[in-house]
Amino acid sequence: FIALHGRPGEDGQLQKLFEQNGIPYNGSGWSSASITIDKFQTGRILREHGIKTAKQVLLEKNEAFNGQENGLNFPIIAKPVDDGCSSAVKLIEDEDKLANYLKAIFRNGEEIPNELRKSLGLLEKEEFPSKNQVLIEERIAAGGAERFLEITGGVMTEMKADGSRKYTVFHPSEAVASLGILSLEEKFLAGEGTNITPPRYHSDPNVSKMIGGKVREQLLNVARILDIEGYARIDAFVRIYDPEHVELIVIEVNSLPGMTPATAIFHQAAMEKLKPVEFIDKIIQYGLKKAEYDRA
Repeated sequence: FIALHGRPGEDGQLQKLFEQNGIPYNGSGWSSASITIDKFQTGRILREHGIKTAKQVLLEKNEAFNGQENGLNFPIIAKPVDDGCSSAVKLIEDEDKLANYLKAIFRNGEEIPNELRKSLGLLEKEEFPSKNQVLIEERIAAGGAERFLEITGGVMTEMKADGSRKYTVFHPSEAVASLGILSLEEKFLAGEGTNITPPRYHSDPNVSKMIGGKVREQLLNVARILDIEGYARIDAFVRIYDPEHVELIVIEVNSLPGMTPATAIFHQAAMEKLKPVEFIDKIIQYGLKKAEYDRA
């Protein structure tokens, strides 16, 4: 049971090793995992299939950023292209802060100078990895929508007798960020974050249910496009212009979601009448059946 959110458990390397040695495991196969860990590649594939994502630019170390050339204006979002969620994700308001962010993430040593940490608003023990690439994205906003919210939606698969998949798309959770961008603590520590399940799509329960159906249908499409198996969590923004006009903008896909007691996917599974141990059992059973089917 792989319980490593982010690298090195979520990038397909362990999955490939287990497959080579005939060892069953939880979650998506190595090919799908190697795609979803890469936020830039994931975005490209989804856009090719008509799924909305943020505008993205992949910036290499020592490469200059030209926002106008790429249609990106401040404020923007900077983040590692291949890390677990919320790691070094920062809202960048201007050129100076971007320059400091790039200095920090493209650094050669382990330590970040205190002055640089202060300029980026980093907490004393906040994780900030060094990388050779960074992803620059547009900041997703309401865009004239009547209702605008951030969600995270869980997906689970079960195996049918013929080896095909049955997808269950959970009711997503509305993620409320205290500082504009969800922190690791808000996502995974009990009492630190606010997740509302199901989301507050509309004041009318019947309309909200209808909108929720549209959102879940789009999440299912994302799961199928990316060949997700076992379980996953899809982070996205939702723009609701009216009940008939609902946009999903995908942020990222976690093929091995964090599984702390406070994580929203357990709340979502509970709405499907699955206790945590029953949800985990279904994940394990899928992995065992998949391995058995693959050997046949």
